[in-house]
Amino acid sequence: MLKIGKLTDYATIVLSTLADCGSAPTPARDLADRTGIGSATVAKLLKSLQRADLVESARGIRGGYQLAKSATQISAADIIEAIEGPVALTSCSQAHTSCDLESVCGMGPAWQQINTGIVNALRAISLDDMRNKRDIPIDIPLRPLNQSAVFSSAHASNSRREA
Repeated sequence: MLKIGKLTDYATIVLSTLADCGSAPTPARDLADRTGIGSATVAKLLKSLQRADLVESARGIRGGYQLAKSATQISAADIIEAIEGPVALTSCSQAHTSCDLESVCGMGPAWQQINTGIVNALRAISLDDMRNKRDIPIDIPLRPLNQSAVFSSAHASNSRREA
């Protein structure tokens, strides 16, 4: 099952709440109160989001956190990568990887193509889209399955079994 972690889900909620606050810096404690997420968790998330340049902070009596860019410029991929690191369905779906089975497997290019499609879909959805519950049509070109190759392979397997 592909599933984002709970912290990524919480980060999306924190970012959405910051978007609701507009340009006014919001203290971490206020974010925790508004979201119902624990203060320590909010603080941890804000550090990661700040390192990823998704939020910025201001110190002082009127300090707090705010979005570093608009909600339309923050993608679902940005949020996931800020909390979990690069999206990689398998170890061979990353561009620079080495696998003990690489010489005999040959699945790397397919997984890389699948991974790229998913990352592109995540990049197409902004925080603003998610907040406004928009139905976002995502156009991911998929190659049609080569039915004749599948049939030929299955037919060859059946022929060998019959012989």
